[in-house]
Amino acid sequence: MTPDIVTAEIVTPDTPLRLVVFDMDGTLIDSQALILAAMDRAFAAEHRAPPPPSDTLGIIGLSLPEAFRRLAPSEDGPAIDRLCAAYRAAFVAIRAETGGEASSPLYPGAREAVARLAARPEMLLGVATGKARRGLNHALAAHDLGGFFQTLQTADDHPSKPHPSMLLRALAETGAEAAHAVMIGDTEYDMEMARNAGFAALAVTWGYHDEPRLRAAGAHAVIHGYHELEAALAALEEEGV
Repeated sequence: MTPDIVTAEIVTPDTPLRLVVFDMDGTLIDSQALILAAMDRAFAAEHRAPPPPSDTLGIIGLSLPEAFRRLAPSEDGPAIDRLCAAYRAAFVAIRAETGGEASSPLYPGAREAVARLAARPEMLLGVATGKARRGLNHALAAHDLGGFFQTLQTADDHPSKPHPSMLLRALAETGAEAAHAVMIGDTEYDMEMARNAGFAALAVTWGYHDEPRLRAAGAHAVIHGYHELEAALAALEEEGV
């Protein structure tokens, strides 16, 4: 019997490292219901009416203090701190009530796409999220994703998106170059952060900002499902974006 012939991508010493950085909420995991519920409880704790859901979804991706400054612009610093603390407590409580994985499921095809990329020898993966480190660690553990990523950047250690600090740190930690790096996200803040860091900006349409908003923010390419991811990454690399 003739053995099967297995073809594989040839990686030479001259093949550049490629860094692909994912956002979490709205990109890898669907945490919309959990975020909205926690936001409602946080505002209730301060005896305030919660913002409309569309306003809350519009600030996902920002660090928590910046998000509340936009949602409650008339509040002073101590009130913003209380809202942040109430949101964190509510988020943890609701997650425990509803079950960790069930409360923020992976989007269809997400884990398989990440695993395929991680198996490629020239590919380095990372996360850049507005979550705190504790929240990111919980999400990675809940979905058994932690082993795929070489760099993890959170709101604990950086200015809010769209500041490029998270992505610049990811480059420093991996040794990759911005010319061969891509940020994948679902919000305008992800696209602007990518541009600010010299990354290619790849938008996904299943998250919290719509396609026109993503394109207006500078997305180099847009995908509508994880089945399109690898072709989009190859096209961006070929185009030298």
